[in-house]
Amino acid sequence: MNATLHTPPLNQALLQYIEQQIIPLYDHFDRAHQRDHVQMVIKQSMELAKQLDVDAEMVFTIAAYHDVGLCEGRERHHLVSAQMLLADTELSKWFTTSQLQTMAEAVEDHRASSDHAPRSLYGRIVAEADRFIEPDTIIQRTLQYGLEHYPELDKRGHYERMMQHLHEKYGRNGYLKLWFDHSPNAERLEKLRQIIDNEVILKEKFEEWFTSLH
Repeated sequence: MNATLHTPPLNQALLQYIEQQIIPLYDHFDRAHQRDHVQMVIKQSMELAKQLDVDAEMVFTIAAYHDVGLCEGRERHHLVSAQMLLADTELSKWFTTSQLQTMAEAVEDHRASSDHAPRSLYGRIVAEADRFIEPDTIIQRTLQYGLEHYPELDKRGHYERMMQHLHEKYGRNGYLKLWFDHSPNAERLEKLRQIIDNEVILKEKFEEWFTSLH
């Protein structure tokens, strides 16, 4: 972990454990979920925690573990991540059984497509932090994911898949939800929606990135 995370003072043994044993797991995931992603989620989570009555070490650990279940695939990663957190006996050095259960639930609840709202404030924090919305990055990573996982698609197929995903997740009737009023994400989401709604601009961005990524 690097200094740019600006985390508040944490138990040094916990911080060292997370840095050495958990963060490196992300180096083996797809390009949208590598070390820079978990560092971003940690940073966003800790910024939210400053404004709320929560345990900063719990917030930090939840953010660090939220996607570790990608080691077993994307579909159930939120559930596997929670199982891995609960199975990690090292964490009992710093957290009670009750705290660990709350943390596992928060990890389970972070997924944007979840069929229920986060069960706790901790779940809302990591869910919001995981939704860092930078329009160009979202569009580029959506295309990138398609190129990596659907190589059989032609150019038109990749555009249609990208557009469908953007509408389903980020569109005005999409399933993505934000959990805090006045979050910086709200303004960025509106900018992304304006791009999604303007097919001319969306196609221009697709053409630019398809050439560079393909």
